[in-house]
Amino acid sequence: MRGTAAPPYVASLVAISATAVNPLMPSASFARSMDAIRALNSPGLEQSPPADTGGRATPVMEQYIEIKAANPDCLLFYRMGDFYELFFDDAEVAARTLGIVLTKRGKHLGRDIPMCGVPVHRADEYLQRLIMAGHRVAVCEQLEDPAEARRRGAKSVVRRDVTRLVTPGTLTEDTLLDPRRNNYLLAIARARASSAAESRFALAWIDISTGEFRLAERDRASLVAEIARLEPSEVIVSDALYGDAELGPYLRSLPAVRPLTRDVFDGSTAEHRLAGYFGLSTTEGFGALSRLELTAAAACVSYVERTQLGHHPPLSPPMRESEGSTLLIDQATRSNLELARTLSGERRGSLLAAVDRSVTAAGSRLLAQRLAAPLTDPQAIGRRHDAVEFFVTGAETRADVRARLKAAPDLSRALARLVVERGGPRDLAAIRDGILAAAALAAELAKFPTLPAELTDSVSALGRPDPALAEKLTAALADDLPHLKRDGGFVRAGRDSALDEARALRDETRRVIAALQARYAETTGVRALKIRHNNVLGYFVEVTTQHGEKLLAPALNAIFIHRQTLAGQVRFTTTELGALEAKIASAAERALSIELATFEELAGAVTTSAPAIKDAADALATLDVAAGLAELAAERQYVRPVVDQSLDFAVEGGRHPVVEQMLASGGEPFIANNCDLSPPSGQEAGRIYLLTGPNMAGKSTYLRQNALIAVLAQMGSFVPARRARIGAIDRLFSRVGAADDIARGRSTFMVEMVETAAILNQAGTRSLVILDEIGRGTATFDGLSIAWATIEHLHERNCCRALFATHFHELTALSARLPRLFNATMRVKEWQGEVVFLHEAMPGAADRSYGIQVAKLAGLPGAVIERAKAVLAKLEAEDRASPRAFDDLPLFAAAPRPSAARPQATIADSIMAELAALDPDEMSPRDALEALYALKAKAGAKS
Repeated sequence: MRGTAAPPYVASLVAISATAVNPLMPSASFARSMDAIRALNSPGLEQSPPADTGGRATPVMEQYIEIKAANPDCLLFYRMGDFYELFFDDAEVAARTLGIVLTKRGKHLGRDIPMCGVPVHRADEYLQRLIMAGHRVAVCEQLEDPAEARRRGAKSVVRRDVTRLVTPGTLTEDTLLDPRRNNYLLAIARARASSAAESRFALAWIDISTGEFRLAERDRASLVAEIARLEPSEVIVSDALYGDAELGPYLRSLPAVRPLTRDVFDGSTAEHRLAGYFGLSTTEGFGALSRLELTAAAACVSYVERTQLGHHPPLSPPMRESEGSTLLIDQATRSNLELARTLSGERRGSLLAAVDRSVTAAGSRLLAQRLAAPLTDPQAIGRRHDAVEFFVTGAETRADVRARLKAAPDLSRALARLVVERGGPRDLAAIRDGILAAAALAAELAKFPTLPAELTDSVSALGRPDPALAEKLTAALADDLPHLKRDGGFVRAGRDSALDEARALRDETRRVIAALQARYAETTGVRALKIRHNNVLGYFVEVTTQHGEKLLAPALNAIFIHRQTLAGQVRFTTTELGALEAKIASAAERALSIELATFEELAGAVTTSAPAIKDAADALATLDVAAGLAELAAERQYVRPVVDQSLDFAVEGGRHPVVEQMLASGGEPFIANNCDLSPPSGQEAGRIYLLTGPNMAGKSTYLRQNALIAVLAQMGSFVPARRARIGAIDRLFSRVGAADDIARGRSTFMVEMVETAAILNQAGTRSLVILDEIGRGTATFDGLSIAWATIEHLHERNCCRALFATHFHELTALSARLPRLFNATMRVKEWQGEVVFLHEAMPGAADRSYGIQVAKLAGLPGAVIERAKAVLAKLEAEDRASPRAFDDLPLFAAAPRPSAARPQATIADSIMAELAALDPDEMSPRDALEALYALKAKAGAKS
């Protein structure tokens, strides 16, 4: 009997294996190779769609079109063997975004079908790039083994369906997330009022990778500042809010905003949906939440349920942040002060990077949260300072705690992945190691008879996970773990005898076959007998033609069954060899099946203990932040500030936390400075510092360092100073630097004026305002006039603590008329025609700006410098001959106020405008009634 020819796909495999294939190689040869590889995934069962006949779609394409129709707003990752494939428009978008080859496969309705694909084992890499580009991805997996589909018929299609929706705000994989940043999904709900400015907004934000869930209700003025604080990865809003004439343009400027249908933001069902997510009958246990807050929270959990396809990530109960509980910092101020990143978008060089001494990812995330939202309650701030001081004074304890924390994994993110069934063996190990680290830290800190309140709470939380769970995981998990559970090999040997047997058969195939071959050789007396294997016959016994006659003879022919005769060889099989082959073929599958069942058992045990594990994870992060800030304080000689309810702001020997570290790396010292904005004797509001001096003298650094000291103090950190006393600040404003906003049609000066307007309209007595060079973007007299009026407004109307840097030296005359205005200047020294910057702030006023000297340092041509000196001398001479006088100008408070009377037509227009702004579909009956009464009251005022 002649040998059976090898099937065509074997030759293809040989040809492909001869060439290394680069999945990112954008070439035609790669496309052909990828097609051939796909054909090998399940030969004879399923192919990408071939050419259509008569316009009819193939079964595979019919399935694809049906699944795509159910997910029209997502790129569809359609699993085919070892690839995720994309077709039609999805393929063109993905190929363009990922920079991979776009090919075609078959036809549909007479047109070529565009196609591209990515290997399954590199899917996370490609998903990250698509998500960063703002796309949503639906992952469609094979739900059965191809062999099961084959049993239904040769042309049956493998069952597939979408197993998850990947969106920017619902990521859980470490490969898709920044371990040091939260990944927030934000929902915004609105309650309309008669005036757009009086509308209320509820914000609900969730990080499903850590379980954090918070709520807040804010007014229109605070909304943008809160969004800037959270930096959400994805925002969901109602269709109506997305299309709002005022807010719509801003919302559409955010990175990933998704408008949703009205049912997601339905306030009438919100409480029921929120309670249902947590398996409760009521939300009363969450505290007194307003209807608007319930609406936003329900929208958040509804979206999570939709994207996770029924899985419930382990969210904490929603925690409400009361208005005024955190320091309000608007978007411009966050950017100007470079709190979390620099103006160029980098973390390095920011305040966060300078103060982060955390040794865990969770600690870095919590530190970033606290820095983004400093507290305003002195008592709560004091709790944090107590925890830091405990570690500052206990250097040995601090070192021991930080060493133990380094061994603690990211518990919260490992837990989230396991609960939503995306975890792996290493996540189970992370839970085990985290529980053990938490128990060790609890035991270490329990030795102290008294602990600060924050640490006492943390120690209590560290002991909540059941130690038996860690023991169970230790007993079950192997020492060396794979990343994915489908790879197997993660269950410890000896735990399951059936698994050990399956592994032995899988791993010791050669030994078992060799033993059987030796026994057959002894039984037959044919020492040249071999047991061989190929893809056609499987395992078989092979002897020479001479010995084949012996095995075909009676007695031995009852054992050896003839299979094939070739030139020079005869092949046989046996019942025993056939049974062994079946066992070998299924051994790996049985071993993996047992391991996966073990994984599900262990993951179920972890899910049951999720609340206790979540508490321990939060406690580990709290310890890491406190110990890290203590390490910073000891390293940089920071001191504990006094934060109280006064209006004081007294900093002695203050230093810029970022600049100081940069100078220290080069061996240069930082010049410390004092700042006292406390109310002068007999005054009920804080001081305004009017700071003059040349460029490069350190004015901007001085302004920023005092703002950053306030932020550090109220977030719970020690501060870079010899001594600091700060009356709690409720709002921090900064107008520093120059930038335009071309996309919104705003010049540099317009941006400056918009930010200044926001400050003058919102700052109050407890605010701290930082203003640098107001009025410099326009003509001299215009700019001087605006700066003059701004100072008067800050002094007379806002009554806030402020630092105001300027080159308009004429403004220093205001100190004689404004009792809370204090003149200060940056010291410089002229030496042999050069200017030396001393970087010291001192009382007094500068009479020169030394702009030409700075220009010379910058490298302007000598001819330009000399000409500038001549022009300056002439202008100064003219100014001395005819000095400008401002003494007779009235103060801001004495200036006439705009009339409060409004023309009748204006009132009518206002009523019509407010009526047009109302959206009955978004109003509750009570809201509608109140709006009607408000309109009637205005109409009555008109008559």
